[in-house]
Amino acid sequence: MRALSLLVVAIAGLVALPALAQNPPANPPVRIRGTIDKLDGHTLTVKSRDGQMLTVTLADNVAVAYLVKQTMADIKTGDYLASTGIKGTDGKIHAIEVRIFPEALRGAGEGQYPWDLKPDTVMTNATAGQIVKSGDGNVVTVSYKGQQSDYVIDPDTPIFAYAQGDTSLLVPGAAVFIVAQKKDDGSLSTARVTVEKDGIKPPM
Repeated sequence: MRALSLLVVAIAGLVALPALAQNPPANPPVRIRGTIDKLDGHTLTVKSRDGQMLTVTLADNVAVAYLVKQTMADIKTGDYLASTGIKGTDGKIHAIEVRIFPEALRGAGEGQYPWDLKPDTVMTNATAGQIVKSGDGNVVTVSYKGQQSDYVIDPDTPIFAYAQGDTSLLVPGAAVFIVAQKKDDGSLSTARVTVEKDGIKPPM
C-alpha cells in the first residue's frame, strides 16, 4: 500500500498543472528535463536539455517513479490516459507518447492544454472512449470535462505505465523529468521525480 501511495504522489505532481494554470502561484512550477549529474544527500544536480546545471532539493520522502513498456493492446476503453501530442499535416493530433495512469489517479490533471516538450505540443489527460484500431494508426476518442478529442496512436508511438522506484535509481547519466517548485530566492525543490530505468527515459 505504501508503494502505491508513493506512486500516486510521484505521478500527481506531473498532472496537477492545469489547476495551477487557473490559479497561478507567485512562482509557477518549473519543468526540468535532463540527465542526472550527481546525487548528494537530498541535493540532485541535473544537466537540463538546454545545457544548464540545475540543483534541485529533494523532499525527505521524495517519490520516485519510472515507466514500463506497454502496447496498444493494454489500452482499454475506460482507461485514464495522458498523452503528449502534436498536430500533424493531416490536421489530427498525433501522440508522441502515451501513459496509462493507475486507477487511483483517475481525473488528475484532466483536460487538454499547451505543453512544452516540443513547439506546438499539447498534453491530454482524459478517459479513453472508442478505440478504432488499424495498421496505420489507432484513433482514440478521449473525453475530459464534457469535451471530446481524437488523437492518433501510430504503430511506433511508445506506450507506458507507471511503476514505483526509489532513490537508488537516481544515478549519474539517468534521464529525469521533474516538476520543481521555484522559491523567491531562485532555489528549486521537488517531492517527485520520474527517472530512466532499463533504458526507458521519461518521454514527456
